[in-house]
Amino acid sequence: MQKHQLHLCLDIFWTFLKIGPSTFGGGYAMIPVIEREVVEKKAWIAEDEISNIFAIAGSAPGGIGVNASAFIGYRLARIPGAAAAVIGIALPTFLIALVLSFFLLFMQADPKVVAAFKGIHGAIIGLIVLAAYNMARSAIFDKTTLITAIGTVAILLLLPINPLFMILIGLFIGFVFVKVKETFGFTISLEKGKEPVHTSYNGYAYYDYYIADGI
Repeated sequence: MQKHQLHLCLDIFWTFLKIGPSTFGGGYAMIPVIEREVVEKKAWIAEDEISNIFAIAGSAPGGIGVNASAFIGYRLARIPGAAAAVIGIALPTFLIALVLSFFLLFMQADPKVVAAFKGIHGAIIGLIVLAAYNMARSAIFDKTTLITAIGTVAILLLLPINPLFMILIGLFIGFVFVKVKETFGFTISLEKGKEPVHTSYNGYAYYDYYIADGI
């Protein structure tokens, strides 16, 4: 391993080691913390790309936080980077869970401990809402994505359906809408912040994408 890659892997490990304790409340509570560290502070990943990583991490088996760390680590330094990120994000969780397991054996009935955990629950809800808001900013950019998001939330709240099926349905809806718009000559936009140009000649459709600032 080259010196530069070793330094990068250590940086990845330390960054995700700091993120690890935020797993109180599950992987979704980690999303805003990961985004702040990786996108804003380190500038390792672009904002639109991190939304795609979270979408894939949430669709794959396992916890979204660990999956996202593996994707980000691999994106930065391949397999060593993925290993450094996963170990970094999982190590604090393991140690904290180990300590808490002994602590709760003797203190779980204490009223102060019960009150403290109620406060933690409220904070976790806030973190999850913030994560949903940040993902929605980049993922919802037209009527199709807005209707799909609202419909998904409504169905999951009202019907006992497995989230995996909603992911597959969303994939199918996106594919169908793009094909329908392309067939009828409508403009197509697949990412927020890009301006689509869609033109049709003699029944043959094509579309190109340009960054909004002209690059």
